Amino acid sequence: MTVYRRLLLYLRPYLYRAFLPAVVCMVLFSATNGVLPFLVEYVFDDIFADKDLTALKTLPLIIILTFSFRSACNFGHIYLMEYVGQRIVEDLRNTLNAHLQSLSLSFFQRHPTGTLISRVTNDTLLVRQALTQATASMMRDATTLMVLVTVAFIKDWVLASIAFIAFPATILPLMRIYQKVRRLSRKGQGSLGYLSALLQETIQGTRVVKAFGMEDYERQRFAAENHRLYKHAIRAGRLKAFVPSMVELLAACGIAGVVWYGGMSVIEGERTQGEFVAFLTAMLLIYQPFKHLTRTQAAVQNGLAGAERLFEVLDECSDVRERPQARSLSRFRQQVQFHDVSFRYQEEWVLRRVNLTIATGQVVALVGPSGGGKSTLADLIPRFYDVSEGQITVDGTDLRDLTLASLRSQIAVVTQATFLFNDTVRNNIAYGLPHRPEEEIIAAAKAAHAHDFIMALPEGYATQIGELGVLLSGGQRQRLAIARALLKNAPMLILDEATSSLDNESERLVQDAIEHLMVGRTVLVIAHRLSTIQKADRIVVLDNGHIMEEGPHEELLARNTHYRRLYELQFRAVPLSAA
Repeated sequence: MTVYRRLLLYLRPYLYRAFLPAVVCMVLFSATNGVLPFLVEYVFDDIFADKDLTALKTLPLIIILTFSFRSACNFGHIYLMEYVGQRIVEDLRNTLNAHLQSLSLSFFQRHPTGTLISRVTNDTLLVRQALTQATASMMRDATTLMVLVTVAFIKDWVLASIAFIAFPATILPLMRIYQKVRRLSRKGQGSLGYLSALLQETIQGTRVVKAFGMEDYERQRFAAENHRLYKHAIRAGRLKAFVPSMVELLAACGIAGVVWYGGMSVIEGERTQGEFVAFLTAMLLIYQPFKHLTRTQAAVQNGLAGAERLFEVLDECSDVRERPQARSLSRFRQQVQFHDVSFRYQEEWVLRRVNLTIATGQVVALVGPSGGGKSTLADLIPRFYDVSEGQITVDGTDLRDLTLASLRSQIAVVTQATFLFNDTVRNNIAYGLPHRPEEEIIAAAKAAHAHDFIMALPEGYATQIGELGVLLSGGQRQRLAIARALLKNAPMLILDEATSSLDNESERLVQDAIEHLMVGRTVLVIAHRLSTIQKADRIVVLDNGHIMEEGPHEELLARNTHYRRLYELQFRAVPLSAA
């Protein structure tokens, strides 16, 4: 299916209630252009030449009625096309957003956020121009053109032939020019997406930029990409500017030929002045829609380039898919098991033949060097990714045979990089559970040691906390995340570096909140600070994607192998860091 045919599917819901009435208004508006040459001839030959005062008195009424009808038709088609265009933009954005929500994490790792935002915001507007505004313009101007060309040949086929002799030769060059415009437009939209990503990254990382004195570097990086966007735009603009100039020149040649030949025939008495002026009026009216059509083609090519980028996203399939016969997981009761699990990003293997059992009620800790696969292993349980080989089971059932909603409802996640929304404290705690009673939200906040600082905020639980919770400290953000997990009350908990990067006081409060959160739950803990996981039922040492050893803290220390080396290395680092 071609890009344009796919776009027309978004037009279908509004075809009869808005689009076709708009087309009727356009056709009627365009058709009245054919009346104007006859009206001009009537004025010159029947009123002025015959000095008909009675006809002259009715002329203003005819003019007013004609242009009133044109105005009503013009309003109808502009408003209805605007309605259709805005609804299509709304539908496209909703469809894109819904599809983005369905994609797995690997997709977002491959595509910068700013680029995706550009597709949802900018590209949809370009598509709208191609699908409604450009379509409307093409239909209106094409109808006008056909009517006026017909009138021109009816009035005088000789003059019409002189006027239009050069136009067939321009069609092929115009098609080639607009193919180049489309390619340049696609490159330009790609640059715009990258520019958006660059700007977003710089704004979100402004603290780091300023800390390292990199303002000039970021200005230069933005300016370089902005200049690349400018070059794509100016090349496309040069081509788009050439087309109307070429049409203008051809129009001048045609009109010059008509004026010379037609003027001579009027002087020699072969044509009346009214006939000649009427034909000249038709000619002048013809070139206007022809120029509009050439400009419209540029908008169409821009829109099609935008549509191609949109459909690239819509054609992406999630790596994590729900099977048609997937069943609901009622409650996690026994154990999670990894059976010879291997996983890789692209070509790089991150986990290799992992076998692990996490029984109900156990606290299992994952430790090991950075990049060893700890976070990846944890991400496989809620199916943020699917295993490359092997299988993971919950109570004996393969995760891929369970519905995603029921599986993830059984798991709460608290990570080091706490994500909070630019919303109120209450809505962040109740995220995913918006109808929970206020008393339950407050109880969760109290259990997370968050209630006191929340009440000290200007509007308490109704306080807006800014983008990513920027108005709160790191410890406060972490305690809100713990309150969110407490409110969810899931039987399984994943803690990924939940207490790292905090000062001692915040860590103490967060650790105490985590201990409340862990009570009665199955817990998978990822930690670099070995002091925080010594009470775990089992510690698993993961290195280079392999499980090196596992067991309780004291037993692993006694073995004097991998865990003992990690422990001694971290213990020796304490006095150094304290110094």
